[in-house]
Amino acid sequence: MLKASRIVVLGGSAGIGLAVAQQAAQHGAEVVIASSSAQRLAAARASLPAATQTVVADLTDAAATKKLFAQVGAFDHLVFTAGEPLVMGPLATLDLDTARRFFELRYWGAVTAVKHAAGQLRRGGSIVLTGGIAAQRPHAGWTIGASICGAMEALTRALAVELAPQGLRVNLVSPGIIETGLWSNLTDAARGELYRGVAAALPVGRVGRPADVAAIYVALMANGFATGQSYVVDGGGLLV
Repeated sequence: MLKASRIVVLGGSAGIGLAVAQQAAQHGAEVVIASSSAQRLAAARASLPAATQTVVADLTDAAATKKLFAQVGAFDHLVFTAGEPLVMGPLATLDLDTARRFFELRYWGAVTAVKHAAGQLRRGGSIVLTGGIAAQRPHAGWTIGASICGAMEALTRALAVELAPQGLRVNLVSPGIIETGLWSNLTDAARGELYRGVAAALPVGRVGRPADVAAIYVALMANGFATGQSYVVDGGGLLV
């Protein structure tokens, strides 16, 4: 399905990004993974083909991102899954400087990546960004997370139109509750309680795993007729 294609996964050292890299490699793709952590990249390589290329880059640094794509050269698909655990809490106690920093990676990091990657992407290629169902169904205390997810949906549609003349497609994956480091700011007990509560409410009876979501990224890269869309994979979370 992706045989002989070259894929760059930003945030590919853990969680959903690593699962995307693993599945893409299983489909015959050559994979490049990038992360700000050399240690995580080294650990990730153990589960990827020996030919996998790793790049250390701070995706909040525009110069570093530009250098990354100059180093990578031509490729076929870009996947952006980079992000750190979000701080949840009420608006009344929200630290605005901290909130802005989350946009630096999750939104502006994506914008910068696409800006510098677009010229390296081959015609017929694609970009798959990452959002979340908080844009459609936020909970109390999710002001920043929901705002970022909403911004990513609008960005995806705008880019799909702008980059179409270059022969590029742009889509977004919006996961529900997935067992990843996104929730590492919670205590073990609180995280376990969150997973159990969500699993009990979902039609599928469990929270998601990175591999569940990664399959959607792979399908979007392979499907040449999909662009400008936000694909929800949430175990039925928007229904309950």
